[in-house]
Amino acid sequence: MSTDSPRPADDVAQATRDIADVNAVEVITTAAVHLMSAAAVKCGLAEDADAQEHLDLDEARKLINALAALVTASAPDVGNQHARSLRDGLRSLQLAFREASVYPDAPGEGPGEKFTGSVV
Repeated sequence: MSTDSPRPADDVAQATRDIADVNAVEVITTAAVHLMSAAAVKCGLAEDADAQEHLDLDEARKLINALAALVTASAPDVGNQHARSLRDGLRSLQLAFREASVYPDAPGEGPGEKFTGSVV
């Protein structure tokens, strides 16, 4: 049996050290970027020719709600520069969702608007 391969306990310890080295703002902004990217695709904003095939407003609504909650809750802690960028991205997605909707929600009823207020 070779001792060259890492043991599972070593992998866990390394992963823990890796996570410990990342500051909270980076974790929050990375999570927000993932939510934004997924929501953009579900709003039909993918850059490929099949973008409309990815359109799924039910899924987009869930992602935008989660993003709005994260952005709103973390804004005081991440600092103005990061919060401003996250809010701008969120607002763009909320507007894209409205544009993609056949029957747009009433003002204040769109995805994430219970956290951000109306975007129209």
